[in-house]
Amino acid sequence: MGPAELVQAAAMARRFYLEGKSKIQIAEEFGVSRFKVARVLETALERDLVRIEIRVPSELDAERSDALRARYGLRHAVVVESPADASEDAADPENLGEVAADLLGELVNEGDVLGLAWGRSTIHMAAALHQLPPCTVVQLTGVYDAGTADRGSVEAVRRAADVSGGEAHPIYAPMLLPDSATAAALRGQTGIARAFEYFDKVTVACVSIGSWEPGVSTVYDMLSEEEREHYASLGAAAEMSAHLFDAEGRRIGRDLGERCITVEADRLRRIPEVVAIAGGRRKAAAIGAVLRSGLVTSLVTDTAAADHLLLETGPGPRPALDRADPDGK
Repeated sequence: MGPAELVQAAAMARRFYLEGKSKIQIAEEFGVSRFKVARVLETALERDLVRIEIRVPSELDAERSDALRARYGLRHAVVVESPADASEDAADPENLGEVAADLLGELVNEGDVLGLAWGRSTIHMAAALHQLPPCTVVQLTGVYDAGTADRGSVEAVRRAADVSGGEAHPIYAPMLLPDSATAAALRGQTGIARAFEYFDKVTVACVSIGSWEPGVSTVYDMLSEEEREHYASLGAAAEMSAHLFDAEGRRIGRDLGERCITVEADRLRRIPEVVAIAGGRRKAAAIGAVLRSGLVTSLVTDTAAADHLLLETGPGPRPALDRADPDGK
């Protein structure tokens, strides 16, 4: 390219990439065809006159995020860099909650109903919330320990409602009950029944995922050793909102749900946007199992879990019921 061609190419590139003008507008300005403008812009890239740099905050891994979204058919996937000092056994780094809080700010619209399930990651997410459109917030599960509700999911629901300026509908009940009759009686209590009435209205939900081992699954920790072994014999690999899944994403141990205060899996499947927050190499296989269930539409995770998920060779996600896109797209 001669000097005149270089100057013209630089001018066209400036109009297109920096000023946002269309190829037709540029063609009219320079008195050439839009096809010539396209060729000049292509040549400008080839000759290194134009350098395009895509930058995201350093803690986000855009390449892994896009690969994970495509691999599992997710609507959104956000992969966060695992903390440098995190051990291999660490699960759910706290920075996942901060990123998930920002994602909710994008996904929740005014008038939505936001559902929060119990989980350390959702509690961290609620604590990191700084801005939400006016919306109703409902608790989707009982609490791990009713005696610590003020530091758990009840407080998370209150926090999210305070930030949004909307109504809060907490559930003051344990997640797991001794038997189905006790659970059914609690579901009929006025406050709990009122929260359950909102389940069909939830438009965005946040859930946590646990692997079937101590300290990484709330339900596992609440069960007796005999019960743990029973569900393990059925192939339990993951738990989400008191629902159990095997490695291929199939629900197992449905009798457990009858003893729990939680949103039913079928209702969860009908929610337009279900965001799972879970990370760490220790949880990776469980995350994959839940993704294959088709219940989750979006995921916030870290690089440690993402690397494992991207290497998995098992089946992809099972087809889920049609979900309406919350943005109408």
